[in-house]
Amino acid sequence: MARVCDITGKSSQVGGRYSNRTRATQFNPTGKTRRQPNLQKRRIFVPELGKTVTVNVSVKAMRHVKKNGAFATLKKAGLV
Repeated sequence: MARVCDITGKSSQVGGRYSNRTRATQFNPTGKTRRQPNLQKRRIFVPELGKTVTVNVSVKAMRHVKKNGAFATLKKAGLV
């Protein structure tokens, strides 16, 4: 299973891994690192449907749910 947010579509990113000491020299032997999104498995109750939906969401997506409501957010993501 890929680490992807069900609502926002956030996934992992590839970035550099540098220390300040390595940055100060000419030779950078460091490789790339994979940065994972902050995903949480949450059960969200949807009052309009009267049932609970289990989703794999990022913390930013949980803020969307809190602001816009569960039904509107999940409907826009195509999960309901």
